[in-house]
Amino acid sequence: MAETPPPLSHEERQRLQAQTAEIAELAGGLAHEIKNPLSTISLNLELMAEELDESPESSPRDRRFLQKINTLQRECRQLNQILEAFLQFARVGELKLSARDLNALVREFIAFYQPQAEDHGIEISPHLATDLPAVELDESLFRQVLLNLALNAQQAMPEGGLLELQTYRGPDGVCLEFIDNGSGMDERTRSRMFQAFFSTRTSGSGLGLPTVKKIVEAHKGQITCESEPGRGTRFKVTLPPAEPPSDAD
Repeated sequence: MAETPPPLSHEERQRLQAQTAEIAELAGGLAHEIKNPLSTISLNLELMAEELDESPESSPRDRRFLQKINTLQRECRQLNQILEAFLQFARVGELKLSARDLNALVREFIAFYQPQAEDHGIEISPHLATDLPAVELDESLFRQVLLNLALNAQQAMPEGGLLELQTYRGPDGVCLEFIDNGSGMDERTRSRMFQAFFSTRTSGSGLGLPTVKKIVEAHKGQITCESEPGRGTRFKVTLPPAEPPSDAD
């Protein structure tokens, strides 16, 4: 099992936030430069595909041409997904925090994700403690943590399986666990899974788990992982409880 990294100091966190802001600004310019020509290419490919589809008697040459167009369309969609994932990764900066009930956010997420889980044969089993203190959360960003962890579990269970969501109060803070009974990961994959652009899937952006880690650490939290091939995976997110409101005004 990998050792838990020490928490970031205030100065380290400030330095990372400054770096993140700079990357986000560069990413915005990059997105503008890529999205416009990519949209033009995608639109023209769509028009070409429609033209060939409408042909009443397609020749073998036209059918081969249409297959090549479809391949290019898939590549354009993949490029767009990678771009969106990079922008999401780069824009984790200043948080809009408010004291929230973590269980309520998890329940909202389960209601949102349930239809997709059922489509993939995944049973969701929540075990949410009743005595949790509030935590300071940026709701929009933390929903992305929940979604990315769920999608990671989904990809590890292509034939379906069980996904447990647990919350409880641990010695270091408020804990949230995602536990799946999927394919699991070997030591090499575990050691690199939080590295940007590392992915074991050819269609993956390699930014889902790095984005999760970045968001959790921006919340002054920690994320750890236990996994073995064939024995599933357990992600544990630990967040500090919200400070009680001061009586002094």
